[in-house]
Amino acid sequence: MTVAVTITVVLVSAICFFVLRLKGKSPSSHLWKGKKNDNARIEEFIAKFGSLALNRYFYGDIKKMTNKFKDKLGEGGYGSVYKGKLPDGRLVAVKILSEFKDNGEEFMNEVASISRTSHVNIVTLLGFCFERSKRALVYEFMHNGSLDGFIYNKGPHSQSCQLEWKTLYDIAMGIARGLEYLHQGCSTRILHFDIKPHNILLDENFCPKISDFGLSKLCERQESIIANTGARGTAGFIAPEVFFRNFGGVSHKSDVYSYGMMLLEMIGGRKNKNI
Repeated sequence: MTVAVTITVVLVSAICFFVLRLKGKSPSSHLWKGKKNDNARIEEFIAKFGSLALNRYFYGDIKKMTNKFKDKLGEGGYGSVYKGKLPDGRLVAVKILSEFKDNGEEFMNEVASISRTSHVNIVTLLGFCFERSKRALVYEFMHNGSLDGFIYNKGPHSQSCQLEWKTLYDIAMGIARGLEYLHQGCSTRILHFDIKPHNILLDENFCPKISDFGLSKLCERQESIIANTGARGTAGFIAPEVFFRNFGGVSHKSDVYSYGMMLLEMIGGRKNKNI
C-alpha cells in the first residue's frame, strides 16, 4: 500500500511538472515574463513620447556623468540621487530608480508629467536612461537642495543659513504658482499627490521648484473628481479624501490641502506629526 501511494505521488508530480513546462508556468519563467512585459510596456511608452525634447542616455553615460555614483545627494523610497556633470559642464541631479521596486509606474509618471511642463517653479527633466532594469532620470541641479533642510534644523544648511520670513514668503508664493500651473496651466491637468518640503527644491537664488512626480496622475481639465487609485502621499500631508473615500472625492484640491500642511511646517519649523 505504501509503495502504491509513493508511485502515485511521483507520477502526479511528474505530470504536473511536465504540464507546467509545456505551458511555461514555472515560477521563474512567470516572473521573467512579467518583467519582460513591463520592459516592453515602458519601451512602448517611450516611443509614444519620443517626440519630446528629452535626451536618452545609456547606463554607461549615467555612470560617467556621476563619476561612478561618487557624490550622493540623497535617498528616497524609489531610489537614490547623485550629483553629476554633463559633457558641456552643466551640473545635474541623477535619480537612480531602485531595481524591481515597482513595474515602472514611477519612471513613466515622472516622464509623462514633467515632460509636459515648462514653468519656473517646476523642476526641469533633461533626460532619462532605460536599459531593462536600469532606470535613471536626469534633472537640472538645484544648488540649495530641498526645502526640508532649511526648516527642520537638519542637513548642511541648518546651521549656516536661517531663512528670513521674506524668503519663506517668496518660496511659498513660488510653490503656489507652480501648483496653479500644474492644475490650470497645462493642457492636461497634473495632480502631484506628494507636496511636501522634501519635494521642493531650491536653486541658488532660493527659487522653489516642485519635484518628484512619481505619484502624480494626469487627468482632463474638465474632470473635477477623479477615480481614486488607492492611497498615495506622505503621512502628515496626505488629504483625508485620498486615504478615506467617505471623506469625499479626490481632486486637485487634495494638492491644495498638502500645500496648506506644508505651510504649517514652514511657519512652525517642525513636522506636523510631532506637534
